[in-house]
Amino acid sequence: MNKSGKSDVRRYAFVGLILAGLGAAAAAIAGLVIGLVKMQLFTVADIGKWKNAAWIGLAVAVIGIAIFGIIDPDRVRRFFSGRQARYGSNSLIMTVAVLGILFVVNMLAFQNPKKLDFTEDKSHTLAPETIKALSVLPEKVNAVAFFSQRSSTTTAAGLLQNFKVNSGGKFDYQFVDPDSDPVAARQAGVTGDGKIMLVMGQKKEIASSADETELTRSLIRLISPEARVIYFLTGHGEPDVAGSSQTSLSVAKSTLEGKNYTVNTLNLLAENKVPEDAQAIIIAGPAKQLSAQEVSLLKAYVDKGGGLIAMEDPLPLTDFGDAPDPLADYLASDWGIHLDKDMAIDLTNSGNELYATSATLSSHAITQSMTLAAILPRARSITIGNVPEGVQTTPLAQTTTQSWGETDLTNLSGEVKYDQGVDIPGPLALAAAGENPKTKARVVVFGNSAFATDQFFDAYGNGDLFVNSVDWTAEQDNLIQITPHQPIQRTFNVPSQIQWLMILLGSVLVIPGMVLVAGVSSWLTRRRRG
Repeated sequence: MNKSGKSDVRRYAFVGLILAGLGAAAAAIAGLVIGLVKMQLFTVADIGKWKNAAWIGLAVAVIGIAIFGIIDPDRVRRFFSGRQARYGSNSLIMTVAVLGILFVVNMLAFQNPKKLDFTEDKSHTLAPETIKALSVLPEKVNAVAFFSQRSSTTTAAGLLQNFKVNSGGKFDYQFVDPDSDPVAARQAGVTGDGKIMLVMGQKKEIASSADETELTRSLIRLISPEARVIYFLTGHGEPDVAGSSQTSLSVAKSTLEGKNYTVNTLNLLAENKVPEDAQAIIIAGPAKQLSAQEVSLLKAYVDKGGGLIAMEDPLPLTDFGDAPDPLADYLASDWGIHLDKDMAIDLTNSGNELYATSATLSSHAITQSMTLAAILPRARSITIGNVPEGVQTTPLAQTTTQSWGETDLTNLSGEVKYDQGVDIPGPLALAAAGENPKTKARVVVFGNSAFATDQFFDAYGNGDLFVNSVDWTAEQDNLIQITPHQPIQRTFNVPSQIQWLMILLGSVLVIPGMVLVAGVSSWLTRRRRG
């Protein structure tokens, strides 16, 4: 103890600094949490507790500094009057200035979000057509993405966020699990998983996948709505589109209406003409053959660029008998699509061999975005051959080799087996699409109609296959063409053990060591200068 009797007390002055440091650290942590909550990057149960913690931390810091000043006032005076004070004040001013600049920059960035793409190929940048569509939105668009827990939302969320950032506040989105909320999915007219409904005012469109091209096409349909009228043919014992039985097509009808289609019926026998506003005509499971006059009207309509979907069931499920089928003859002669006189047997469905499964889907526009197989119960196969010049015909869905087309249609209820040379070997085509690029005519042919009825519409990819076929034949896929990004492929060569050692030494020893040596050298220089 010295003559003043104060040395013992001054030894405890550091306690005040420790207390001040702990208080400042607590206030900083609480302030960070509050900032993250304000930026909606973090959630807490009670933000008030964190605010109280911040104020208490600041109070403790002030008290700690006060305790230090009271216990050792001489050191405080020397600090503020010496060289350390000058250096310290300059450092404080620089620190405050840098923090202030960072705060202002971050606030401006938060209030005016702008996504920057530093990838070489701009793989995260929207196409100019997309940005233009977003810029001319007449009102706000809300996107509802229907993704179940079985599907990852990462890609979809990134794409939708990109749309939102580039929309100027006119685009927002949310995710809904169709398994947890099937009512919302049904009201939206959504089938399957991974669909996105875009809503603008009273209008809505459904994108079949989380794809920039598909979303932009849907946006354009919202901006420039046009009459999209399709007709279901009647008068031949077809399923009722407004019925309530399992064999009706009411779910298909409501789903199409959910995509802003106007769905009507057409009786060619009575009206004897195809309406001028028809973008597609659907012939779903006729029990009786179409007349030659009806087929002639349909041929004239298609030749002018119309769209036709023909869904004919196996002969035992119809009243065709041995009479000619003008519709099947037209599809074979003009499109090279032949409806076989058989019944598909698929051994991959043990116990349900008459339920043919589309094990393979083509890369056609109708099926390229499908992830689920389609199930066609009691279907006939399709053969493609003698395709006329100028016509492009593609099989859409095929079974496996464990299937065949049974041509003996008299004993399907008993045990059936493959008869080589008599039956049609698998894989079997269950559906086919034909297009004439010159006339822009399009047809889709199914050897089954039951897959689109209420009983089977929601099974696997059945609804997707039917609705996509309608979209394609009605020419709703070519509203916009967006050039896809071609990502640059890069490879990473794994370093050798020596290279790993050099990297480790450089990052852990050399660079930190250079900083340490520079600091010690600077300190020694200042000590020598006094």
